[in-house]
Amino acid sequence: MLQGPYGGLDKDKPLIRLPFTHFAVGTVLLALTGLLACLALSLLYHFEESTYTHCHVPNYLPSISASISLVPERYIWRCCIGLHSAPRYLVALAYFSFYWGRFARRRLELLLSALALLCGLAENTGLLLLTYVASTETYSVHKNGFIVFIASSQLHMLITCWLWQVIKRHCIHPEEVTSYRWKLRIFMFNISCCIAAAYFFNRHNKYCESGIYTLFALCEYMVVLSNMAFHMTAFLDFGSKEVMVATRPEDKRY
Repeated sequence: MLQGPYGGLDKDKPLIRLPFTHFAVGTVLLALTGLLACLALSLLYHFEESTYTHCHVPNYLPSISASISLVPERYIWRCCIGLHSAPRYLVALAYFSFYWGRFARRRLELLLSALALLCGLAENTGLLLLTYVASTETYSVHKNGFIVFIASSQLHMLITCWLWQVIKRHCIHPEEVTSYRWKLRIFMFNISCCIAAAYFFNRHNKYCESGIYTLFALCEYMVVLSNMAFHMTAFLDFGSKEVMVATRPEDKRY
């Protein structure tokens, strides 16, 4: 016997139900795959163009900006970051909701939670800006997108470590202590790499020494990879949660 289009469906069943661990891993893998693919293609097929420096000194690694400005690397990077950006916005909102529940009566932490949300949104927006406006297209826009990304990323990590230090003092689950420790370690590594990258970049521009821009590029890779690792700690924070898409009760058909 044939049934109508809704006859065999469970109206209370979520349309999509995904463990948060899979959601977090998939989101980070999109960015990681895009980065590794762009760097590999640049080294294999566009070595001269991607490692070119303004003062013509030997350089052996492409910067990320140089790599993602080439073709087809540009389109691979844009595709991966575009797909990964929507989940990143969702995770930022999920953390704000989590903090709001944990710090309901602590005004300072609530203000920091709101600031962490703004930094998370700005970080992702800056990443989209530097992604979709290549350094070879409009350098000033690409540069400003990079500055927004780095500044908001550092501030977001700092505030997050502060909030999780408070959570650690009143922790309910041992995973919260583990999460705080990993966040702190990754943040310290990230900021160390940022300082090193800035040093090598300025030294290259000032003295044009052989191989210095290569060291800058290597530090830049570490900054981006540690940023991904920091966001991957959501795996620990929401490991028991699920991401669901469901129909609201008032929208269900009976």
